[in-house]
Amino acid sequence: MTQTPSHDIRGVLIQVTGGRLLLPNATIAEVMSFADPEPVANTPDWLLGRIRWRGWQLPLIAFSRLSGIADEKGGLGSKVVVLKSLSADAKTPYFALLTQGFPRLVTVSQDTVVADGGDDDETLPAGVQARVLLNEDNALLPDLERVEAMIGEALRQAA
Repeated sequence: MTQTPSHDIRGVLIQVTGGRLLLPNATIAEVMSFADPEPVANTPDWLLGRIRWRGWQLPLIAFSRLSGIADEKGGLGSKVVVLKSLSADAKTPYFALLTQGFPRLVTVSQDTVVADGGDDDETLPAGVQARVLLNEDNALLPDLERVEAMIGEALRQAA
């Protein structure tokens, strides 16, 4: 009896204020404790500032603010997830995302994740490409390329 190749991928559920994000595990470079970022003048409120990480100055975003889901602030118990940039023309190969606690490793397969369409005419929040159900957990699939473009645009306008 031959085994069929597994199409499972390792993912992470990241808790943000007002929801959860589902990301491929491979996009995460590091998880750190929250520290107040260095503010960047003239940027949207979802761009919290810049943090230092391994010699880089990374933009730190509050995804819940960016997407309009909830007001989100860093504080006690907050974490920062450093994500690898998908964009080839990004000024930095990483950016940071504010989270509420540690990401949770999950296995994602065709059997465990389904699209959660809701109403067909329902518009998705900014920076979100889909709503899904992973087992019984509601989650959002962020559109990382769009988020990176929004960060780049905000930083260009601030300069």
